[in-house]
Amino acid sequence: MELDPQLQALYDRRAAQGGRPLYTMSLEEARAADLAAVQADAGAPEPVEQVTDTSLPGPAGALPARIYRPAGGGPLPVLLYLFGGGWTLGSLETGDAICRSLANSAGCLTIAVGYRLAPEHPFPAAPEDCFAGLRWAAANAGRYGGDAGRLAVGGDSAGGNLAAAVTLMARARGGPGIRSQLLVYPNTDHLADTPSRRENTDPLLFNDKSVQWYWDNYLASPEDGTDPLASPLRAPDHSGLPPALVITAEYDPLRDEGEQYAARLRDSGVPAESTRYPGVTHGFFAMAGTLDAGRRAVEQAAAYLRTTLAAPVPDDDPEPPGPALPAVSSSPPVTKG
Repeated sequence: MELDPQLQALYDRRAAQGGRPLYTMSLEEARAADLAAVQADAGAPEPVEQVTDTSLPGPAGALPARIYRPAGGGPLPVLLYLFGGGWTLGSLETGDAICRSLANSAGCLTIAVGYRLAPEHPFPAAPEDCFAGLRWAAANAGRYGGDAGRLAVGGDSAGGNLAAAVTLMARARGGPGIRSQLLVYPNTDHLADTPSRRENTDPLLFNDKSVQWYWDNYLASPEDGTDPLASPLRAPDHSGLPPALVITAEYDPLRDEGEQYAARLRDSGVPAESTRYPGVTHGFFAMAGTLDAGRRAVEQAAAYLRTTLAAPVPDDDPEPPGPALPAVSSSPPVTKG
């Protein structure tokens, strides 16, 4: 591997410290270590005009949610962002720095949902929770200055998998309408047998064993992996899905299946851009405070969202607005400083 020099320095430091793969730890240890690493590499969180903690109704009870409103007038476009962590690790805190950066740079109201984790809550708990978050965002964004008519979904790693699944669910269940999707090195196929899966085996990095460990935690049975909501690449039809930006990393076991998903979307008539960042590994998008490549990728994602969520030019004789979506109850919001 010819790693990006900044990433090579991180790799050397981890090697000197005797870093352990997360899949060799207990769940409690892995969750704590993952959050600590993400926060260390994300840099100082950007200030946002307003950050509100609340909860929303999920299929099995209330789900935590966090709403990031950047400075500026509204109504703002809306991004539902889903954190990564192999469906096993992660929390609202894991995605906090990314959400802040995207909210500010893309100028969008960004909503993060704390979906249930595996193995305590195996598939399909996470996609069902995320779809509940999408419906809540569409119904309630206006309360926070958002425009639900300009709605995108996004996520990194397992969050990218869930964002793709949510678009399939919205298509099958009659909405809400989604303008675009941001998929950052997503898992797309439980049974992927690709060069990138076979070649990336370094135990100091996210590797082929990491991928399998997460899938083993997520799926109650291997047969569940054939469900398109678990493996979006296996959906029989990808037509009519929202336009996509897919970001991949050169040294990532998930690289090929992410790029295959972008190609499948294009083959189905869906506009889909795909960018591979050289010299970096899985997780670099969450390392914008440490890696220039991570910062550039976040900037690319924000630019894509600004473009796809831009307000349409008014017609001379615009159609009357449709009926407003009913509000969905939630717990009282708590605004954070």
